[in-house]
Amino acid sequence: MKAKQLFIYLALFMVVFTGCEKANIDVDPGTGNGSAIGEVSGIWKRGSVQHITGDIIIPEGQSLTIEEGVTVIMDAVAKPEIIVKGNLYAEGTQAFPIKFTVEEALRTKENEFGRLWGGILAAPSCAELLLNYTIIEYAGATTSDASTSVKQKLYKGKAGENLPALWFANVNGKLVVTNSVFRNLQEDCTYIEGGKIIFANNLFYTTGVTGGEAINLKSGCLADVAYNLVYSTNTNALKLSNSGDRSPQTFAVVYNNTLINTGWRRPSAKGGSIWVEATVRVSVFNNMFANTRFGIKRDTKAPEDARSLFGNNLYYGYNQTTVNQFQPTADIVGGINDVIGKTAGDNDPKFLNYPTSTDVNNASFNTAWNFHLQAGSPAIGKGKTDFTRHHAAGLVLNGITYTSPAPANYIGAYGSAN
Repeated sequence: MKAKQLFIYLALFMVVFTGCEKANIDVDPGTGNGSAIGEVSGIWKRGSVQHITGDIIIPEGQSLTIEEGVTVIMDAVAKPEIIVKGNLYAEGTQAFPIKFTVEEALRTKENEFGRLWGGILAAPSCAELLLNYTIIEYAGATTSDASTSVKQKLYKGKAGENLPALWFANVNGKLVVTNSVFRNLQEDCTYIEGGKIIFANNLFYTTGVTGGEAINLKSGCLADVAYNLVYSTNTNALKLSNSGDRSPQTFAVVYNNTLINTGWRRPSAKGGSIWVEATVRVSVFNNMFANTRFGIKRDTKAPEDARSLFGNNLYYGYNQTTVNQFQPTADIVGGINDVIGKTAGDNDPKFLNYPTSTDVNNASFNTAWNFHLQAGSPAIGKGKTDFTRHHAAGLVLNGITYTSPAPANYIGAYGSAN
């Protein structure tokens, strides 16, 4: 009898111990610092440091709120994935951004393109996901049979896939990514399969070893994409597609973005600036293409929806090869009131501090560069403002309304330096 009771006590102990090992987060009550593996929810305290030692999951129906200034350190040996089945709210500030990163010793040139942890993967049950003033770096690990995303059939659900830093897949969900930075990533920064979406005022750079876009939209998306700076993505800055069988048809309103040197590090038909395909519907206005490979490129086998609109975009190439690839053809889209020349050096945007002769194959970003416009820039006063965006009235996440910014009367993500 005693032996039997002892066995039961030991069994109960093992169940409790195992549950505690994988449940939620171990937190210092004073600092809020902690470590996590398994299921997490609740609040990560302002300014705290969280060490993620294995895959974490925000359960369906629950939320994790990350306050300003939190640093999330991902274990580069475990290469964790963040699985969001509930809701995730990362609400940083300009003074105190949130950072998803790795240990400082690993932030090296050798690891320039990440692959040190997985990414943020939002399952179809994720209703709301917010990244505001959030830095995501060194992600994009390759999946294996042991990956949680593979076991749960998330993203592409198979081993050998390079994960995006952010995947979202709920056509009825809401995704807001604002004032954030995506850098040092192996492939796609974002891969979006449906939802009501705002991407605004973000920065993308040093991404893509052999492929990958900054923003990759598939079917089911109603998206506003505005005031983003995309520097030297391996493939396109933006891929706008209606591929997949999700409803509604993807309709992307893309305006006032600055695209620099994109597409050159993938010398194939896919490498470019903005790629439109698979009957997607788009409105593309006020975007600056500076030394990008190609202008707006269409899939001639499944061209964009006939209601699509293009106009008031500016093209600059510092050499003739680049300028020639901007010229409208059957697969390069021309727009109304575009600012486009035929000679190298035409329409110099006059950036405040960026040498436009920078090698287009350079993936390293200098944070001292300034892409505001000097007086006399041909981009000033050439923007279009009388078009409709999806989310002017805003999307409500966690009780807070986030609106798509209004279009500007200049071209590009940044206006005059004054």
